[in-house]
Amino acid sequence: MTDVTLDSLPVATAPARRDIGIRKRYAAERRFRFYGLAAISVGLIFLAVMLVTIVGKGYTSFMQTSILLPITFDAKVIDPQNKRETDPSVLIKANYPNLARDALATRLGISKDDKPQIAALKGFVSDGVRVQLRDMVVADPSLIGQTRDVWVLAGANIDSAFKGQIDLDVAEGNRKVSDRQVGFIDKLRDEGVMEGKFNTGLFTYGASSRPETSGVGVAIIGSFYMMLIVLLLALPIGVAASIYLEEFAKKSRLTDIIEVNINNLAAVPSIVFGLLGLAIFLNFFGLPRSAPLVGGLVLALLVLPTIIIASRAALKAVPPSIREAALGVGASKQQAVFHHVLPLAMPGILTGTIIGMAHALGETAPLLLIGMVAFIVDVPHGVTDAATVLPVQIFLWSDLPEVGFQAKTSAAIIVLLAFLLIMNGAAILLRKRFERRW
Repeated sequence: MTDVTLDSLPVATAPARRDIGIRKRYAAERRFRFYGLAAISVGLIFLAVMLVTIVGKGYTSFMQTSILLPITFDAKVIDPQNKRETDPSVLIKANYPNLARDALATRLGISKDDKPQIAALKGFVSDGVRVQLRDMVVADPSLIGQTRDVWVLAGANIDSAFKGQIDLDVAEGNRKVSDRQVGFIDKLRDEGVMEGKFNTGLFTYGASSRPETSGVGVAIIGSFYMMLIVLLLALPIGVAASIYLEEFAKKSRLTDIIEVNINNLAAVPSIVFGLLGLAIFLNFFGLPRSAPLVGGLVLALLVLPTIIIASRAALKAVPPSIREAALGVGASKQQAVFHHVLPLAMPGILTGTIIGMAHALGETAPLLLIGMVAFIVDVPHGVTDAATVLPVQIFLWSDLPEVGFQAKTSAAIIVLLAFLLIMNGAAILLRKRFERRW
């Protein structure tokens, strides 16, 4: 039997030949759509797995285990020599954790002579109770001699056990919570005096060696100061540079070199900017380490190429007829640019700026090189005070072995992602709000 090829078909079969070609093109288009959908699906699956993992580990940190204790502000513990009238510092030096331990023993019905039971109370209440009760007494010394019900934080291991982060089915010697402490937890839970409350401390506390008293409050303030420096420096410089290069600069070898270098700087690894900041701002100018001022300067250099490129693209998108019309009615070049072109390009400029700042907010490597890894407890009151930022706080917590810090790491990532989503959402809204169609 003779094989018939497409080329050997008579001319009368040309429509059939076209049908075959059309079917092949349609099949190719369907395959291309399938490959595109498959790629998007794989990306979404990885994104969903990442988000589920982060949220699954971090959501527990938004709740903190608290215990309601009848604290007796015993004068024998706080001010045994009755010196508070002449020496108020005795109120600061008192052993407040003993008050919490005695109140817990009272709540559990444990005698002070029962040494094994009292020993099991060690670590049950957070050591942060020292600051909590001290501040209460310093603010109101009349509490001395009174008994008040006070919600106090549970210790890190007790908190993890209460949240189910510690497997209580394993042998007692292989976990950080004893069977006796588990019994205490069950008793307090059944009495309704031990429960999980919303962890406001996550957003107000600073660095701490204890997971239950650690938070991102100081890091949020430090990030705000740093982003303020980035905005004040990068936006005007980036917009001014883009306006000059796009509207006023004549094409020459110098401008070509500048444009090439701007594009190259946008692709330089961020750690290189950290080395630049270390050499110039710290070693040469002697600016303070771990300060938002230095971090803002470094990140401003990092995002400046991105802002320039986005701003130039926004200026290019303005139709030439706008410039020509302004010049035609007698406006100068400067008036045409600043009164007509720039307002129309502003949505794109703002979008590029916010996206660049969101990029800067998530950077860690350059900040590590300029020393923003300090253990910061107090809130910074200015751009020259020592501070830390959210990405660095996440980096520091991720290196700690405690279960509580692992959950806090994921919680801090959730907070950082929330800020990034807000910033990117603001960029989209600004673009939609001010966008004009031609």
